[in-house]
Amino acid sequence: MKIKLLVFVLFITISTALSQTICTNGFAGIYPCNKIDLMSRLNFDQIGGSGTTKGSGCWGWTDPLNNKEYAIMGCTTHTAFVDITNPSQPVYKGKIVGHNNTSSIWREISVINNHALIVSETNGHGMQIFDLTRLRNVTNPEVFIPDARYTGFGNCHTVSSNPATGFTYCDGTNLVNGGPQILNMQNPTAPVLVGSHDEDGYTHDAQIVLYDGPDPDYQGQEIFMGANEDKVAIVNVTNKSNPVTISTFTYNNNYYAHQGWFTADKKYWILCDELDEFNLGNNGRSIIIDVTDLDNPVYKGDYFGTTPAIDHNGYIIGNDMYLASYTAGLRILNTSAITATSTLNEIAFFDTFPSNNNAQFNGAWNTYPFFASGSIIVSDIDRGLFILRKNAALRNEEFLNANYTIYPNPAKTHFKIDSKIAIDSIVIYDTLGKTIKTFQSSDSYDISGLDKGLYFVRVNNDFTKKLMVE
Repeated sequence: MKIKLLVFVLFITISTALSQTICTNGFAGIYPCNKIDLMSRLNFDQIGGSGTTKGSGCWGWTDPLNNKEYAIMGCTTHTAFVDITNPSQPVYKGKIVGHNNTSSIWREISVINNHALIVSETNGHGMQIFDLTRLRNVTNPEVFIPDARYTGFGNCHTVSSNPATGFTYCDGTNLVNGGPQILNMQNPTAPVLVGSHDEDGYTHDAQIVLYDGPDPDYQGQEIFMGANEDKVAIVNVTNKSNPVTISTFTYNNNYYAHQGWFTADKKYWILCDELDEFNLGNNGRSIIIDVTDLDNPVYKGDYFGTTPAIDHNGYIIGNDMYLASYTAGLRILNTSAITATSTLNEIAFFDTFPSNNNAQFNGAWNTYPFFASGSIIVSDIDRGLFILRKNAALRNEEFLNANYTIYPNPAKTHFKIDSKIAIDSIVIYDTLGKTIKTFQSSDSYDISGLDKGLYFVRVNNDFTKKLMVE
């Protein structure tokens, strides 16, 4: 009886030891951080693994019936499902083991029509399909049997879905030179192969959108953005049986075009090159591509991170890019200054791998920042599942950004402020902190006497934004 009680106490201790920890003075417990709080962490023992288990990809699902939020995490032996509705008290629901109980360091997940799609580099694995609504009635962790398995390919590196159209793209398979296999998932347990594309070679990862960007030639069409090792391939996949390459993009010092994502306005696609840090010795580099004209993508600039860590996978919501950066953990980058500066700005981070920030394959593999609650999950290769949230300071900054917009920026002789809040005062400072001009609220602000360069505009003494004067 005493032994059972001791085991129970130890279990409770382990389970709760890494619960909510606020980021203060640069740390959340042992984890370096800036403006991101640790809600909880589950090690591999707590999500169906063991001490030898490693992590890989992750994704998320929100139950449309009750808005419960779930993390889905790939591990070497299985895929784990965790209810994170209460992010400080996550509940492990169960797992699906790899086909034929095989292991793989690569396991990736996508979600479409309330079904998880699980792929692996293991030969003959195919794609496991799991009805996520089965999680509603789970009271004790289960070892689930997939609802179906697609066997039209053997191995697959990544899987990308477009819920807006009901199609899934399986990338890096053993077929068609590793180009995407296109599946109709309208009946998710009975996928139908409707096309493929091998013209641009192996696709490592991809983003697929129903296009609503600035290029009028492709409005309303389904566009495939492929990170294809040695290039980016932009493909019109509206006709699934006959995908057409619109253009390709290459760049200097290309070592491995790994993954990318559109900015919210779809003017830019930000690409993560996975191996340039090894080969060049630079800090983590992301390449900014101007895709205003899909037929003619143009190099815009590079973003070099604050550490030597390798940038791996990034996703963009609004002005924020959430970047899983291996040993540097999760980095949040602001994209709003790309047009003016051709780069990004780091505004927050949470380092899931505190040992170092070296260019090595440890730490944060992936992140999923799309939960309506604001919870952010990170799948860490070495330390399991992290559940994070922006802290109050960062949320307040973003509130202010949402309520004040300065335009045009860059400006020449005048600028305006679109504000949802009454403006009492405006002060312009130079880069040395010297006050240059002050204004009262007005429809337009005259800066015709200012030299070209960078300035700071402070509104109501609580919000500061960069202003470029041309």
